[in-house]
Amino acid sequence: MELRTSAAGSARWWRTAHLPSLPNCAKSPLDGSGAALDMNTKKPSWDDLRILLAVHRDKSFLAAGKTLGVAASTVARRIEAIERSLGRVLVHRGNDGTRLDPDALRLVALAEELELGLASLVRDVRDVEVSGTVRISLSEGFIRPLVPLLARLQAKYPALSIELMSESRVADVARGEADIGIRIVRSASAAIVSKLLGRASSGLFASREYVERRLPSARLSREGAGLHDWVGLDASFERLPQERWIREYGAMRFTFRSNSALAIEQAVQAGMGIGFLGVVQATALPGLVQLEIEHTPPPVEVFLAFRRDARKTPRVRVIAKEIEANARRQIR
Repeated sequence: MELRTSAAGSARWWRTAHLPSLPNCAKSPLDGSGAALDMNTKKPSWDDLRILLAVHRDKSFLAAGKTLGVAASTVARRIEAIERSLGRVLVHRGNDGTRLDPDALRLVALAEELELGLASLVRDVRDVEVSGTVRISLSEGFIRPLVPLLARLQAKYPALSIELMSESRVADVARGEADIGIRIVRSASAAIVSKLLGRASSGLFASREYVERRLPSARLSREGAGLHDWVGLDASFERLPQERWIREYGAMRFTFRSNSALAIEQAVQAGMGIGFLGVVQATALPGLVQLEIEHTPPPVEVFLAFRRDARKTPRVRVIAKEIEANARRQIR
């Protein structure tokens, strides 16, 4: 059997593999007296067993009907039909609900086995469907937390291939340059689903060496900001809220600029100046000190972007869902 079998095909396989053994027993599983019942008149099917299982779990025809999405009268008729075909009562009805005949619990056990088997087969089918290549566009600042997640997903779905595009420009997800984008700006395209993953707390950081040499108090006032060296994004990002904020706070002398988040991290670590970094991002880097400042800097909004029609593609849907769940745990 191949894993690409449909759920309906899986159900047929389970019926073929398990159910025919019931009527061939020398003693019927429902015959407590030892008299053989004629079960060949109707082999219990998965549909029969799931109804019996629902009645067993819900303890009433009404509740079982709600679980199965059918009327209570339909459940009652189906149970009566099964009982007629097997030649004995399976369900006892009383004022406090229903209970199954003790021997009928063997059929319930078989139903549970089938249910678990079908669920497993459906999961296998879905796992196989998660295949092909997914292209993800993001800035370098998101690479460190994302790669371990992608490694776990690729191990879970071996047929999945991932292309990670680290770039300063915003790849056009709407035109298919990337399947998924992680952005710090919301997409304005109607063809794109743009979901806010969270707002990452930010701050001003400097290397321990820079603080000891230039700012022993580790406190940076607005008035004193113009006396210090700064590390920042290049001119193409000057309209970003964080870039506007550090200039408003008093940053004037930029000794290092780059369109690379990784380069900015390295420059701050190397003592080239004060930089605006995410708190989670910076605390993972050795040797950095968060400065005390007079005003709280704006958080960095992080968005997940993908095409609306891609939600029906298993590989994109699975990765997008996992990125979103992981980001909500980490971004704060």
